[in-house]
Amino acid sequence: MARIEIAPEVLDDFDRFIEHLAQFDVDGSETRAAEIIDAVQVLSHSPLIGRKVRGGKRELVIGRGSRGYVALYRYLPDIDTVFVLAFRHQREAGYRL
Repeated sequence: MARIEIAPEVLDDFDRFIEHLAQFDVDGSETRAAEIIDAVQVLSHSPLIGRKVRGGKRELVIGRGSRGYVALYRYLPDIDTVFVLAFRHQREAGYRL
């Protein structure tokens, strides 16, 4: 089972999501953050499940539509570790790295 490491910058992504949801009075912002974290746990069993992107990174699509997010990560099989680098909403263009 692969270990999952989350970069400290990912907390900024969650803050941005929660601020956006609060701005538009969307209920359940804390629940959405928990759903994202739960979805990332699949990487511990299936670290190659995400689609390949440039630079040896992968993307895990979580949810869809207005509830959809994408996790950018890199899996290093030599140390059996997944490094989660960033999150973005599916409708955002790019990551804030």
